[in-house]
Amino acid sequence: MKVRVHGRWRHYRTVDFDARTNEVVLIEQRKLPHQFELTRTRTVQQTARAITNMTVRGAGAIGATAAFGLAQAARAFTGKTEPAFARHLQRAYETLAAARPTAVDLVNALNEVRAAMVGDHTVAQQQRLALKAARQFADADVAHCQAIGRHGVKLIKDGMRVLTHCNAGWLAFVDVGSATAPLYAAQAKGKSFHVFCDETRPRSQGAALTAWELTQQGVSHEVIADNAAGHLMQRGEIDLVIVGSDRTLGRTGEVTNKIGTYTKAVLAARHRIPFYVAIPLSTIDWDLKSGLEIPIEEREALLKRIREAMMPGDVLILSEKLTLPDPRLNEYLIDLHHDFKRQQGYSDLEIAQKRQALEDVLVPETRESHVARLRAVGFSRCDVWFQCLNFGSLIAIA
Repeated sequence: MKVRVHGRWRHYRTVDFDARTNEVVLIEQRKLPHQFELTRTRTVQQTARAITNMTVRGAGAIGATAAFGLAQAARAFTGKTEPAFARHLQRAYETLAAARPTAVDLVNALNEVRAAMVGDHTVAQQQRLALKAARQFADADVAHCQAIGRHGVKLIKDGMRVLTHCNAGWLAFVDVGSATAPLYAAQAKGKSFHVFCDETRPRSQGAALTAWELTQQGVSHEVIADNAAGHLMQRGEIDLVIVGSDRTLGRTGEVTNKIGTYTKAVLAARHRIPFYVAIPLSTIDWDLKSGLEIPIEEREALLKRIREAMMPGDVLILSEKLTLPDPRLNEYLIDLHHDFKRQQGYSDLEIAQKRQALEDVLVPETRESHVARLRAVGFSRCDVWFQCLNFGSLIAIA
């Protein structure tokens, strides 16, 4: 997206790579909204630390950062033998994978890069393949978000008031964003609407990041306290809710997202307001069978600062970073198929078939043939609209 810096507009990606210096280039998100700054990581350890300390955050953005980090590590290898290179790469993989255990995009990105290197290749060839795969992952992230915008733009009507939670905008991805993609697409079509940004405690990503993004893009918005959403819904002042996700389970449809998302889903269901979750395919976890298995990281340094600033004595703080809405409350999934909300789960064979059906949209199809193919492997109870890309992106309309 375009950012105004020192009076001039320029296009930036949240994550990029400088092949000349072998550095990952990131927007320093901890300094927003007061200061826009780019930072560079020179080693895989620095790249992993940037993910852990939230210099970069958001599902797609940390996935792309991890992908570039693995390529960075591969290109930094100066040894002689392939076994030594394999050990070096495995250490880098483990370092990056441990940086943020909750978000599945990170591991999916690492696996994609590593898979691209498999084969009878020299070390030099693998180094080139690693960077190529990392760039492809970043470009695919952008394309998926653009597809979400094309599919979701029809949801945004003139005069609508939209609530979003946390930041699933372009800062959380390589560009465009997931929850914001339909908003930016609607703006491009000249539609008039207003966005309510939850402040999103404890790190205030809604107030600090989403509001900053919307200001840069000239979208009408205002920041509200986290607990104000129910009041606005009761008064009929919110028409639609769109959020993102850190991890969505392909077997059950369970959506993990920033703490507070469950509350918004319950309130939206109570007031009969459409509640959408917007995700790219890289956010799907095809392996876990229950949301209770998702690892949730704790950030002790943040809790310590909150305790010191606001709490007396040795008060204990329970501040989970993510919440797990009941899949029945996710009225729609943008970029996914509605039938993922089945509660009883799928067999391994069914999951493999559904995964293939989603990912293998390689040639143009008619809408009817695409729906028929999905239903043939078990999808049902909804209509499917799709944009044919070389990795496939779907929106489900109940």
